[in-house]
Amino acid sequence: MTTCSHADHHGDNAARVALVTGANKGIGFEIARQLGQHRLTVLLGARSPSRGERAAATLREAGLAAFAVALDVTDEGSAERAARWIDRGFGRLDVLVNNAGVGYDVDSADPLALDLVRATFETNVLGLIAVTRAMLGLLERSAAPRVVNLSSRRGSLAEAVNRASSEPEPMAYFASKAAVNAVTIAFAKQLAARGGKVNAVAPGRCATDMTGNTGPRSAADGARIAVAMALLGPDGPTGAFLSDEGTVPW
Repeated sequence: MTTCSHADHHGDNAARVALVTGANKGIGFEIARQLGQHRLTVLLGARSPSRGERAAATLREAGLAAFAVALDVTDEGSAERAARWIDRGFGRLDVLVNNAGVGYDVDSADPLALDLVRATFETNVLGLIAVTRAMLGLLERSAAPRVVNLSSRRGSLAEAVNRASSEPEPMAYFASKAAVNAVTIAFAKQLAARGGKVNAVAPGRCATDMTGNTGPRSAADGARIAVAMALLGPDGPTGAFLSDEGTVPW
């Protein structure tokens, strides 16, 4: 993890602090960049410290307040160490964007392989819960905590039921994102008393590594709804599932 001193941020309440997981590339990097452009201090969580540091350096070169933090969402100890590091440097967390995710079975020859389903849930669901749990104490110190969980329209049971029956569902990804939606509602209830807002977002199919760089939308397009929910005012929704077009059915 970077060892910069962050004392200069403590006196400025306007400098809200945001952690984005899986932020060294793709939609995560774009979310971090756009939050930085809104003058938030952004912490880029990445499994690889060197990749995270390169991504943070790119944002700093653009004049943004950005720092890398080593964070493997599948390792509970890593999440707890990241929380301690944020506590020492900033004393609180205002925004958590759970972006890290995998789509192993989207192109798999055997989408029902249990090890593949297990690995998908390990990152997409258990990793999200582990990171959010580790950050809860820091979020509760914020005047207006915001948690944004990256879901997918694939996670909508209503839309799945209505999709053409001949179209196979990538089961592990589909089920994991439906679970993300359930977890979102649970955490929304937990943070409600603190004025917290917890929402799930569907960024749409974007050209990123996960999609083999195919898709009608750019990573910057996909980041927009997550950034909007991260910056949500006190009258905004919580426990909702949203895309650029509005509410997505559960």
